[in-house]
Formats: sequence, structure tokens, C-alpha cells
Amino acid sequence: MAGTPGTPRVLRAMNDRAALDLLIAHGPLTRTRLGELTGLSKPTASQLLSRLEAAQLVRSTGNVTGRPGPNAQLYEVNPTAAYVAALAVDPDGITAVVADITGHVVGEHRAEARDAPATGRERTAELVAEVVGHALADAGLGLDALHRTVIGTPGALDPQTGALRYAPHLPGWHSRTIRDELAKVIGTPIVIENDVNLAAIAEQHDGAAQDFDDYVLIWADEGVGAAIVLGGTLLRGATGGAGEIGYMPLPGAPLARGGPVTAARPDAGGGFQSLVGSPAVLALAREHGIEADTAADALEAALTTPGAGDEVLTELARRIAVGIAAVVAVVDPELVVLAGALPQTCGERLRELVAAELTGIALPEPQLRMTAVDGSPILIGALQTALAEARNTVFDTA
Repeated sequence: MAGTPGTPRVLRAMNDRAALDLLIAHGPLTRTRLGELTGLSKPTASQLLSRLEAAQLVRSTGNVTGRPGPNAQLYEVNPTAAYVAALAVDPDGITAVVADITGHVVGEHRAEARDAPATGRERTAELVAEVVGHALADAGLGLDALHRTVIGTPGALDPQTGALRYAPHLPGWHSRTIRDELAKVIGTPIVIENDVNLAAIAEQHDGAAQDFDDYVLIWADEGVGAAIVLGGTLLRGATGGAGEIGYMPLPGAPLARGGPVTAARPDAGGGFQSLVGSPAVLALAREHGIEADTAADALEAALTTPGAGDEVLTELARRIAVGIAAVVAVVDPELVVLAGALPQTCGERLRELVAAELTGIALPEPQLRMTAVDGSPILIGALQTALAEARNTVFDTA
């Protein structure tokens, strides 16, 4: 029976969790150091570590040497206490990583969509299971080792219907039962999260948004989106669609009324995406005589093309600034982070141009930073989400 607040059992569980979180944050610690960090006496810290060792949540990992007196034993979180899977889904395929409870990645696999027949949601579930299975095999593990799975996709899962919205380019993912089907084949609880939301989590964990509770991440790539974090909490909206600023009406863009944006139809769909998405960037570059196969290539060329390239970057910065101003007028964030392939291609040059456009606007002026995440922000955000879910369960000793 669970303890009630203030009982010794609950207090022990609170101390256990505090100790485990410290071991995750600091790495191996001695009993003495753990006691100092938690404020526990030496006897209580010793009892705590014995209890966690018996529960196979911590293990000894050698001794501190090179100091006077007896060598102090070091303790660490037992990495095999649980494993989690994080996946990133895109139109070209699925990437999966498997990590132990400490966050150390032990397996990884990528499956290209072209290598798998698109035969509906059943095949989608099978493909996800195959990718996770290969990542587990890479780590020498089986499906039964997993504790949690988090999947990042474009679009958002509607909490009312269970269907994926805003992602017509992902066939096989729109079933209302897709989450249950994935849980059945993988064998763990499944979280399906918007990819840009996960990028924002990665930014807060190990990027430009560390120590910020109110910020917006603007994502510009093939598609355009945002993640809005207020009071340290992701804003999701009634249908999971908060942050879908690709469809946001703006001056110079038609209203979004359906139809995907493509290279042939950069203005299709309307909204902010028709101004700053990859097809729109390609069209803008071509208007200034810069030909390229991809938007990233076009921006790389613009960076080294005086005159025409400067005009492309200045116009793109103006368009991005208009979108940021619209968001700022509504949510008043302390920070805006620019992320996605297009801002990252231009780097600090684009950030400075956008900042110049925002200077003096009749609105609160947030800090503006480039993404500082090293690696795939979607996978990192999915992994951090999965680890948080797993630790809340595995580290609960009440």
C-alpha cells in the first residue's frame, strides 16, 4: 500500500529519488559526497545506498584513489535498470536509438522509406518494430528490455481523436489506433510527439534555451513550425496543434486552405510556410538569379554571392522577422531560438539580419539565438522525454 505524505516510507522514497537524480547529474559519487549533496547523515546515506543496491538501481563502480586514508567507494546508477527507445520519423525514413537509464546510447538504426513497401498502418507498425529491433540488436538486447518508447513525427497527435494531424506526407500514420498498434508490437507505452516540440525539449536540455522557462523555437526546413514553452511547459493546444505556424496568416501570404507546399507550387497552402519554407526559399533565390537543387544549397550560394545573395538573405530575414513578431505579439517569450536546416545553413549571418529587422518593433523584443544542439534535436528531445518517463517509474521506490 502506498504511503501517505510525511510518512517514513514516502520520505525514504523522496530521498531515494533525490539521490538517483544526483547520480544521473553528477556521475559516480562517494557515500560522503552524496550525503553532502542530499543533506543526509552518513548512516542515512549508507542505508539509502544499501537499499538502492538491493533494488538494483545503483551499483559500486570502483574506489577513489590518490587520497590519504582508506579508499572511498564510488556509486553510480545501474545503467541496466531500464532501457528506452527514441525514434524520429520523416518522409524519407525512420531513425531509432536505444539508451540505458543513464542516457548513454547503446544502439542505433536507420531505415529508409524507399526500402519498405507502404502498405498502410499495419506495415507502419511492423516497420517501427523492425527499426527498434535492429537498434536493440545493435546493443545486444531484445524487445523485452525496453521500458518506454517516444516517437517524434511532423504534425501532432490529436488528444481527442488519437489521429495524427498536419502530416499528410506520412502515409500509414493517420490511424486513430496507431499508438495502440505500436504499443502492441513494441511492448512498451508509446508517446507520439510533434518533432518541433521535441527539438524545443532538446534545446532546453542541452542547447540555447537552458535556464529559460518562456521561449519559442522557430523551425524552418522543408516545413515550418514552432514550439511554444511557457512556464517551462509545452503549449499543446486543444487539438495538439499549438505551434503550427506554417499555416499562420501573414501579410504577403495567402490564407492556408489546403494542398501541400512543393517546389512547383511554393505558395500552395498559404500562410507563413509559403514565405519561408524550402520551396519558397528556392523560388526567392531563383528570382535573384541563384539556381540550386535544394534550399540549403541556395542559401549556401547566397552566403558567397555579393549583391544578389545579400538581397536573398535580407528578404528571408524580413519574412522570418514578420513571423516572429506575430508570435511575440501573442505569447511574449523571453527567448526565440532559430532552428532547422535553413537557419543552420546561414548561421549567425541570418540571426543578425533577423535581429536587425526586429529592432525597434512596437512589441517586447525577445533575445534571439541560433540553435545550440549538437546532433539531431528531434532524437535528443525524444530520448530526453523517454528517459524522464522511465525514471519517473523506475526510480519510484515508494
